[in-house]
Amino acid sequence: MSVDAVVESVSGSAGHTFSKDVLPGIRLLAGLGVEGDAHLGATVQHRSRVAADPTRPNLRQVHLIHAELFDEVAGAGFSVGPGELGENVTTRGLDLLALSTGTVLRFGDRASVRVTGLRNPCLQIDGFSEGLLGQVVHRGEDGAVVRRAGVMGVVLTSGPVEPGMPVHVRVPEGPHVLLERV
Repeated sequence: MSVDAVVESVSGSAGHTFSKDVLPGIRLLAGLGVEGDAHLGATVQHRSRVAADPTRPNLRQVHLIHAELFDEVAGAGFSVGPGELGENVTTRGLDLLALSTGTVLRFGDRASVRVTGLRNPCLQIDGFSEGLLGQVVHRGEDGAVVRRAGVMGVVLTSGPVEPGMPVHVRVPEGPHVLLERV
Protein backbone atom coordinates (compact mmCIF):
# COMPACT_ATOMS: atom_id res chain seq x y z
CA MET A 1 0.00 0.00 0.00
CA SER A 2 1.14 3.52 -0.63
CA VAL A 3 2.76 5.46 2.20
CA ASP A 4 1.57 8.60 0.44
CA ALA A 5 -2.14 7.92 0.97
CA VAL A 6 -4.01 10.99 2.14
CA VAL A 7 -7.50 12.23 2.87
CA GLU A 8 -8.45 14.43 -0.07
CA SER A 9 -11.88 15.52 1.15
CA VAL A 10 -14.51 14.81 3.81
CA SER A 11 -18.30 15.07 3.58
CA GLY A 12 -21.45 14.62 5.59
CA SER A 13 -25.19 15.17 5.54
CA ALA A 14 -27.76 15.18 8.36
CA GLY A 15 -30.43 14.15 5.85
CA HIS A 16 -30.82 10.96 3.83
CA THR A 17 -29.59 12.66 0.65
CA PHE A 18 -27.70 10.98 -2.19
CA SER A 19 -24.84 13.50 -2.21
CA LYS A 20 -23.16 14.86 0.93
CA ASP A 21 -21.81 18.36 1.61
CA VAL A 22 -18.04 18.84 1.50
CA LEU A 23 -16.91 19.95 4.95
CA PRO A 24 -13.67 21.32 6.43
CA GLY A 25 -13.57 18.32 8.77
CA ILE A 26 -15.65 15.52 10.25
CA ARG A 27 -15.52 13.70 13.57
CA LEU A 28 -15.72 9.92 13.73
CA LEU A 29 -17.45 8.39 16.77
CA ALA A 30 -16.42 4.85 17.79
CA GLY A 31 -19.09 2.28 17.06
CA LEU A 32 -21.41 4.87 15.49
CA GLY A 33 -20.01 6.62 12.42
CA VAL A 34 -19.73 10.26 11.37
CA GLU A 35 -21.02 12.76 13.92
CA GLY A 36 -24.11 14.54 12.57
CA ASP A 37 -24.44 12.27 9.51
CA ALA A 38 -27.76 10.57 8.70
CA HIS A 39 -26.08 7.14 8.71
CA LEU A 40 -24.75 7.52 12.29
CA GLY A 41 -25.72 4.59 14.49
CA ALA A 42 -24.76 1.21 15.87
CA THR A 43 -27.63 -0.42 13.92
CA VAL A 44 -28.47 -0.03 10.21
CA GLN A 45 -29.43 3.48 9.10
CA HIS A 46 -29.81 3.10 5.32
CA ARG A 47 -33.56 3.26 4.64
CA SER A 48 -33.83 -0.02 2.73
CA ARG A 49 -31.93 -1.89 5.44
CA VAL A 50 -33.99 -0.33 8.24
CA ALA A 51 -37.14 -1.49 6.43
CA ALA A 52 -35.76 -5.05 6.16
CA ASP A 53 -34.45 -5.37 9.74
CA PRO A 54 -33.69 -2.33 11.92
CA THR A 55 -31.84 -4.44 14.52
CA ARG A 56 -28.95 -5.47 12.23
CA PRO A 57 -25.51 -4.02 13.01
CA ASN A 58 -24.47 -1.01 10.95
CA LEU A 59 -21.53 -2.20 8.85
CA ARG A 60 -21.87 0.95 6.71
CA GLN A 61 -21.03 3.68 9.25
CA VAL A 62 -18.44 5.33 7.00
CA HIS A 63 -18.31 5.33 3.18
CA LEU A 64 -14.89 5.84 1.56
CA ILE A 65 -14.10 6.40 -2.13
CA HIS A 66 -10.72 6.74 -3.82
CA ALA A 67 -10.42 10.03 -5.76
CA GLU A 68 -8.80 8.11 -8.61
CA LEU A 69 -12.30 6.79 -9.44
CA PHE A 70 -13.38 10.36 -10.21
CA ASP A 71 -10.37 10.72 -12.52
CA GLU A 72 -11.30 7.48 -14.31
CA VAL A 73 -14.97 8.35 -14.87
CA ALA A 74 -13.96 11.83 -16.05
CA GLY A 75 -12.18 10.06 -18.91
CA ALA A 76 -15.58 8.62 -19.89
CA GLY A 77 -17.19 12.08 -19.80
CA PHE A 78 -18.61 12.12 -16.24
CA SER A 79 -17.98 14.97 -13.82
CA VAL A 80 -18.02 13.72 -10.23
CA GLY A 81 -16.50 15.42 -7.21
CA PRO A 82 -16.01 14.63 -3.53
CA GLY A 83 -19.20 13.87 -1.61
CA GLU A 84 -21.32 13.62 -4.74
CA LEU A 85 -21.59 9.81 -4.59
CA GLY A 86 -22.46 9.97 -0.90
CA GLU A 87 -19.05 9.18 0.55
CA ASN A 88 -17.80 10.57 3.85
CA VAL A 89 -14.08 10.28 3.12
CA THR A 90 -12.37 10.69 -0.24
CA THR A 91 -8.83 9.30 -0.30
CA ARG A 92 -5.99 9.60 -2.79
CA GLY A 93 -3.05 7.24 -3.22
CA LEU A 94 -4.76 4.16 -1.78
CA ASP A 95 -6.40 1.32 -3.73
CA LEU A 96 -9.37 0.89 -1.40
CA LEU A 97 -10.94 -1.83 -3.55
CA ALA A 98 -7.86 -4.07 -3.20
CA LEU A 99 -7.90 -4.03 0.61
CA SER A 100 -8.62 -7.14 2.63
CA THR A 101 -11.78 -7.34 4.72
CA GLY A 102 -10.86 -6.18 8.22
CA THR A 103 -8.13 -3.76 7.13
CA VAL A 104 -7.83 -0.85 9.56
CA LEU A 105 -7.38 2.66 8.18
CA ARG A 106 -6.05 5.24 10.62
CA PHE A 107 -6.43 8.93 9.82
CA GLY A 108 -3.62 11.02 11.25
CA ASP A 109 -2.79 9.62 14.67
CA ARG A 110 -6.26 9.09 16.16
CA ALA A 111 -9.40 8.18 14.23
CA SER A 112 -9.61 4.70 12.73
CA VAL A 113 -12.04 2.66 10.62
CA ARG A 114 -12.20 -1.10 10.01
CA VAL A 115 -13.15 -1.90 6.41
CA THR A 116 -16.23 -4.15 6.32
CA GLY A 117 -16.85 -4.49 2.57
CA LEU A 118 -17.79 -2.93 -0.74
CA ARG A 119 -20.49 -0.37 -1.30
CA ASN A 120 -23.23 -1.87 -3.41
CA PRO A 121 -23.95 0.78 -6.08
CA CYS A 122 -27.64 1.47 -6.66
CA LEU A 123 -29.83 3.02 -9.34
CA GLN A 124 -29.64 6.40 -7.59
CA ILE A 125 -26.21 6.79 -9.21
CA ASP A 126 -27.88 7.01 -12.63
CA GLY A 127 -30.30 9.56 -11.14
CA PHE A 128 -27.26 11.66 -10.29
CA SER A 129 -25.74 11.24 -13.78
CA GLU A 130 -27.28 8.99 -16.43
CA GLY A 131 -24.93 6.15 -17.38
CA LEU A 132 -22.63 6.59 -14.37
CA LEU A 133 -23.86 3.38 -12.74
CA GLY A 134 -22.32 1.41 -15.62
CA GLN A 135 -18.97 3.00 -14.80
CA VAL A 136 -18.99 1.95 -11.16
CA VAL A 137 -20.53 -1.53 -11.46
CA HIS A 138 -20.20 -3.98 -14.31
CA ARG A 139 -19.48 -7.63 -15.06
CA GLY A 140 -15.88 -8.76 -15.34
CA GLU A 141 -14.57 -11.09 -18.01
CA ASP A 142 -15.40 -14.04 -15.75
CA GLY A 143 -19.02 -12.84 -15.41
CA ALA A 144 -18.62 -11.77 -11.78
CA VAL A 145 -20.02 -8.40 -10.67
CA VAL A 146 -17.29 -5.77 -10.20
CA ARG A 147 -18.22 -3.00 -7.75
CA ARG A 148 -16.06 0.14 -7.82
CA ALA A 149 -18.12 2.67 -5.80
CA GLY A 150 -15.92 2.55 -2.71
CA VAL A 151 -15.80 0.68 0.56
CA MET A 152 -17.72 0.78 3.80
CA GLY A 153 -16.42 0.58 7.34
CA VAL A 154 -17.12 0.85 11.04
CA VAL A 155 -15.43 3.33 13.36
CA LEU A 156 -12.98 1.76 15.82
CA THR A 157 -11.46 4.91 17.32
CA SER A 158 -13.08 8.34 17.63
CA GLY A 159 -11.34 11.42 16.32
CA PRO A 160 -11.22 14.12 13.68
CA VAL A 161 -10.66 13.52 9.97
CA GLU A 162 -9.61 16.43 7.76
CA PRO A 163 -8.27 16.90 4.23
CA GLY A 164 -4.50 16.46 4.03
CA MET A 165 -4.30 13.90 6.83
CA PRO A 166 -2.20 10.82 6.08
CA VAL A 167 -4.01 7.49 5.85
CA HIS A 168 -2.13 4.64 7.55
CA VAL A 169 -3.05 1.09 6.54
CA ARG A 170 -2.91 -1.94 8.84
CA VAL A 171 -3.63 -5.18 7.01
CA PRO A 172 -5.09 -7.97 9.16
CA GLU A 173 -3.05 -11.07 9.88
CA GLY A 174 -3.74 -14.18 7.85
CA PRO A 175 -4.75 -14.63 4.23
CA HIS A 176 -6.20 -11.81 2.15
CA VAL A 177 -10.02 -11.85 2.32
CA LEU A 178 -11.67 -10.32 -0.74
CA LEU A 179 -14.14 -7.54 -0.05
CA GLU A 180 -17.78 -8.43 -0.58
CA ARG A 181 -20.78 -6.10 -0.73
CA VAL A 182 -22.24 -5.00 2.58
